[in-house]
Amino acid sequence: MRRREFITLLGGAAAWPRAARAQQPERVRRIGVLMLYPEKDPAGQLRATAFRQGLEKLGWVVGRNVQIDFQWGSGDADWIRSAAAQLLRLAPDVILANGTPAAKTMQQASRTVPVIFIAGSDPVVDGLVPSLAHPGGNLTGFYVFEPSLAAKLLELLKEIAPHVGRVAILSNPDANPASWLPSAVAAAPRFAVEVVSAPLRNSNEIEAAMAQWGREPNFGLIVVPDPATNAHRKLINELAARHRTSSTELAPM
Repeated sequence: MRRREFITLLGGAAAWPRAARAQQPERVRRIGVLMLYPEKDPAGQLRATAFRQGLEKLGWVVGRNVQIDFQWGSGDADWIRSAAAQLLRLAPDVILANGTPAAKTMQQASRTVPVIFIAGSDPVVDGLVPSLAHPGGNLTGFYVFEPSLAAKLLELLKEIAPHVGRVAILSNPDANPASWLPSAVAAAPRFAVEVVSAPLRNSNEIEAAMAQWGREPNFGLIVVPDPATNAHRKLINELAARHRTSSTELAPM
């Protein structure tokens, strides 16, 4: 056999494995998403769209090499546990947990499936990870609300409504640590306001808080977003408008 023919044959043989792999269908990865928003919520849909677009930029295309299973809704701890269990039954390769309650539930539900969380508060304080630098275990992610931002929200509120003299921080105590309130209280004298806490978990507590504080003149409101406030954002806005209450909030999770 001539040398040229031998090299041609050897090169063809080396290409066989690559050709065989190219003919095999690409494995479809599965991502579970625990999204604590009602399915038709515009903010939730915006985040879902951004998530898909981000994956596509990295080469992950729905229907080709990845499948995304969403669990939409807002409810109590029992509902979140049920939604998490449904996702795990689908045997996902990884799970995205949107919000601290979702992350905590996934932490309890599985110690093996990788979980990426978007937490509303410090994940170290909440016990999701031992440290930010070395999260360990099967959970990692980031958090979006630094308590020191409470001072900035007070500043923004005073710019919007300079007459405000009393401010309630509307937040879910199950999702946001108490450090929000001390931070706001410490900053309050700089803006000549008094800060009070308005804890909520559901629509009844929202209405009670607004009925209590909304009657006061020169009253303002800071909304700390989490699944509870996200689900009832329309109600909060309606009540704030009804009571002519000035309000500001961080971007929802």
